[in-house]
Amino acid sequence: MISGDIYALLAGILGAVASSSAKLSLGADYLKDMCDTGMKRWTTEDHWSRHAEEETPCDWLHIPLRLMCGGLLFTCNAVMWTFFSKALRHCSSSARATVTTTASNFVSSAVLGKMIFGETHAALWWVGISLTLSGLLVLHESTPQIVSQEDGKKDN
Repeated sequence: MISGDIYALLAGILGAVASSSAKLSLGADYLKDMCDTGMKRWTTEDHWSRHAEEETPCDWLHIPLRLMCGGLLFTCNAVMWTFFSKALRHCSSSARATVTTTASNFVSSAVLGKMIFGETHAALWWVGISLTLSGLLVLHESTPQIVSQEDGKKDN
């Protein structure tokens, strides 16, 4: 049996993958630029410079790649919501599942942003994510208080 925390972590990772897929499919020409870079590595520089004005496979290949990234976006979102709902069911509190998913999403987004898009984050971003992860640690270490029925009757 998978715990609610694992479901929450997976939901956050899938949310980050879905966001990256959206950026690839709907954003600027990231896929075309990646294709051009790959084509330059596969062919010799001399061949590439002589035929630079010719049509390359990248001129049409980025369109099916964008469609595939769009499909990945919807698939990851569907699975992410499934895992998040399982995390809500298996975690001791909804706050714990939500914070775990959010923290996992932030960290995964940073890693994917660096790997795919070459993004960097300022020191203030890292301070914010550290505070978020500290809050996550506090939530994970706290135990839920159970109110007995007798205590509830005394208040009435």
